[in-house]
This record gives sequence, structure tokens and C-alpha cells, in this order.
Amino acid sequence: TINWACGNGANCTAIQENQMCFFPNTTLDHASYAFNSYYQNMKHNGASCYFTAAAVLTALDPSHGSCKFEYLP
Repeated sequence: TINWACGNGANCTAIQENQMCFFPNTTLDHASYAFNSYYQNMKHNGASCYFTAAAVLTALDPSHGSCKFEYLP
């Protein structure tokens, strides 16, 4: 699902090796970043954040350290 999100509208540059959101290097953390990026970039085109029940919307900001999650109004 991460690969799908990254190939369909998410900007996944930050979760690549040696980038600001690569660590922690876990599927959960990378998925969280990719799903957020997809949703932020595609929500105005009717996209949802369902991802076959692999994601949920939250009001909490998952940013940490130098890894800042994007929010586009």
C-alpha cells in the first residue's frame, strides 16, 4: 500500500534513505507519512484515506523531530 500511495500522488521523497523522515525505519512510520502525503495531495480531487482499512484520520500531528508531516488546507 505504501508503494501504491507513493506512485499515485504521495510525495515520498522524505522517507527515502538518508532523508529527514527515513527514521524510524519502520513500515508503520513510512506508511503514516506516505498515506498523509497522498491524502493531503489528493483530498481536493475526492481522495479518501481508507487504504483498505490500513489508515484512519486523526487530529493529532504525527510530526517528530525534523520530520514534519504536511498539512494542506
